[in-house]
Amino acid sequence: MASSATAVRDERMVESSLVKRLLTRPELGALSGAILVWSFFAIVAPTGFLSLRGTASYLEVSAHLGIMAAAVALLMIGGEFDLSIGSVLGMSSALTAILATEFAIPLYLSALISLAMALLVGFINGVMVVRTKLPSFIITLGSLFMIRGLTIGVTRLITGRTQVGGLDEVAGYQLLYNLFGRDIMIGGVGFAVSILWWIAVTALATWILLRTRIGNWIFAAGGAQAAARNMGVPVDRLKIGLFMTTATAAWLVAIIQLTVVKSADTLRGEGQEFIVIIAAVIGGNLLTGGYGSAVGAALGALIFGMVRQGIVFAGVDADWFFVFLGAMLIIAVLVNNYIRQAAEKARR
Repeated sequence: MASSATAVRDERMVESSLVKRLLTRPELGALSGAILVWSFFAIVAPTGFLSLRGTASYLEVSAHLGIMAAAVALLMIGGEFDLSIGSVLGMSSALTAILATEFAIPLYLSALISLAMALLVGFINGVMVVRTKLPSFIITLGSLFMIRGLTIGVTRLITGRTQVGGLDEVAGYQLLYNLFGRDIMIGGVGFAVSILWWIAVTALATWILLRTRIGNWIFAAGGAQAAARNMGVPVDRLKIGLFMTTATAAWLVAIIQLTVVKSADTLRGEGQEFIVIIAAVIGGNLLTGGYGSAVGAALGALIFGMVRQGIVFAGVDADWFFVFLGAMLIIAVLVNNYIRQAAEKARR
């Protein structure tokens, strides 16, 4: 009798411990929000939202944002921001298109050159942050305007306009299209291959955070930078690498969008830096660093995509989207702070 009672008590303790761990996960708020948003639009606009075509549309929107949000989540957990990610997207798109159309460089080689440029921008951002000790908010805000201005100015200087089209006619387009722009047919509906890229990037970011030494370094650098340095964590090199990661994510989304729409626009990505950060925050990533997850950022991006397309299906004025976005940001910060405090209490 005593042994069976002990076994029951142990089982209850295990269940209680499991529930406590689940309630302190950074993704909890975003998961709850995603379920609520999906349920709302499933009731309000079931015909469009629940259809395969509707699902494909909001998943594609979520994928573009989610790829960047995963990288931004890593950077935020590491204690930094990148406000230049949207302008890097526009730069990568325009540079790739100009090289292919004006200089007859195959599109895949043009994309590799623009990747090198994006990595250089990320490297410079990282070096500036760690060397000057200025807030990354200031450094990358300056980068945002400089890169956007250079992109518009150089594109107009070379082409005489701010948009470059006809990319489906240049050499190497089909290769990039097959990798980044094509659809996968499911039930007669095309699902963008970018959704698979989104899943892959999120899985890679999650593996890095939870299964590698670099992941431990990221949490340490964002949570207690001085202590991390004392423990031998290469904080400066780590942060430079994280800025290069966000730049790479921006490049990837630029190439995806470029192959889908067959054109480049210097203003592409404008305002995306704020939406990406909001998605990461909705996903449980703290603005103060040291806490969060890539899965949460993916859920934040999913919420964004569902709302963006759900409003269209429901026939609601699209201007209300920004009201929702601001409200979700404030609510997410409050929920994240509560979950963080609960997590700290659970560790004691």
